[in-house]
Amino acid sequence: MTTSTASAAVSRAEGPGRQPPRQTLLLLGATGDLAARLLLPGLGRLVSEGTQPGLTLIGSGQEEWDDARWRRRVADSFASAGADGPRETELIRATRYLSADVTREEDLRRLLAACHGQLVIFFALPPMVTARTAAALCRIGLPPGTRLMLEKPFGTDAVSARSLNDILARLVPEDQVHRIDHFLGKSTVVNILGLRFANRIFEPVLTSAHVACVDIVFDETLGIEGRAGYYDGAGALVDMVQSHLLQVLALIAMDPPPTLAAGDLRGRKAQVLRATRVWDDDPVRWSRRARYTAGEVAGRRLPAYVDESGVDPARQTETLAEVVLAVDTWRWAGVPFRLRSGKALSDRRKEAVITFKQPPRVPTGLTGYDQPDRLRIGFGPDQVGLDVNINGPGNPMELDQVHLVADFGPGELPPYGEVLRGAFEGDPTLSVRGDTAEDCWRIVEPVLAAWRTEAVPLQEYPAGSGGPDDSLLVPAGGEWP
Repeated sequence: MTTSTASAAVSRAEGPGRQPPRQTLLLLGATGDLAARLLLPGLGRLVSEGTQPGLTLIGSGQEEWDDARWRRRVADSFASAGADGPRETELIRATRYLSADVTREEDLRRLLAACHGQLVIFFALPPMVTARTAAALCRIGLPPGTRLMLEKPFGTDAVSARSLNDILARLVPEDQVHRIDHFLGKSTVVNILGLRFANRIFEPVLTSAHVACVDIVFDETLGIEGRAGYYDGAGALVDMVQSHLLQVLALIAMDPPPTLAAGDLRGRKAQVLRATRVWDDDPVRWSRRARYTAGEVAGRRLPAYVDESGVDPARQTETLAEVVLAVDTWRWAGVPFRLRSGKALSDRRKEAVITFKQPPRVPTGLTGYDQPDRLRIGFGPDQVGLDVNINGPGNPMELDQVHLVADFGPGELPPYGEVLRGAFEGDPTLSVRGDTAEDCWRIVEPVLAAWRTEAVPLQEYPAGSGGPDDSLLVPAGGEWP
């Protein structure tokens, strides 16, 4: 199952042979890094498919750019994704840039007046600016049918997320709000559904009766790469665990939905996240935080995090976060879910690993058993793997573990192309529902509170190492304490 299959779960509004309506994508925060690096390349790939005819792009930011500079930005971003055909060229030729302070009502009125047809607004803005902009839009109103796309993090805590949800509810119906988590546009992540629910050999054993633990890991060799302006105010827990990795947990742990329609799929995810909490309700024991010091990664010298440009050392921002969670459902009670994300590590590891319990007994005479079976779902490279024990090629009485692997397809579009397509087509399947966004903050807030009081010390690890020595992730063959 591909991501486009999930997006097609809700039928398009246009019937056969009918022209799709004109649409305008109003991009707020258009001059930022997110727009150039992720959003615009995804849009370019989507436009190149020819599925969005009649689309107009308007960019807006506080910088005093002219149309020519904006068009160069769009063209460069499109080209980085190989999107440089005639459809893309036509959109670039027509796109406009309007300088504006999007928290001011008069500026917002001017932006809305420049838009035509069905409107999609993308908030590529910091959380506080997004909230102020949404409040201003409440005072002036939006055209009927407007769809809103909001980039993570959604709020800065559970209270601000709830407040923002209340504002958005006054603007448009919930199914017209697309809270973006681009992990949900990754074909591999969506393929978790196909792997689980179309294979009887897996689904019956994905329970506490057979599973010892689940690890969801997103380790990078990269440092912050010039993103201190955002990252130093967020850190690894908010940047990755509170958003992306909790969404992966929900897909792995949820019960089968009756359909892939937005209501069914998002309802199942919401059930799981409502049942999720820190293991033993003890964030001091079951969380870790650390930041990298100077070191070498893959032959490249990295400075210490505190010496990176734009970093305020007093903020005590972590570049590695680990937390162990419990999912208190019938299926998963007693199974630890260990989530980890870190930067500047020795190895690039992006996968979910389901470790099965050991068999009750290995017959006497078979030797060499020391590793449990594991199901691995890789997010880069995109693949599924299975670690199983088989008889060795030499002595058939000696067991060896082998790794069986199959690649997932790359998907038709990059993640941001997929989530944009969902908004253009009015399909919220791949977006985060409002109550789920609040629950994700609720889950991590005990950890953040413990870290603010320094009850959990901020450890350090050299760039290019494997992270802190007392990782919460059990090593291969290890036992859960």
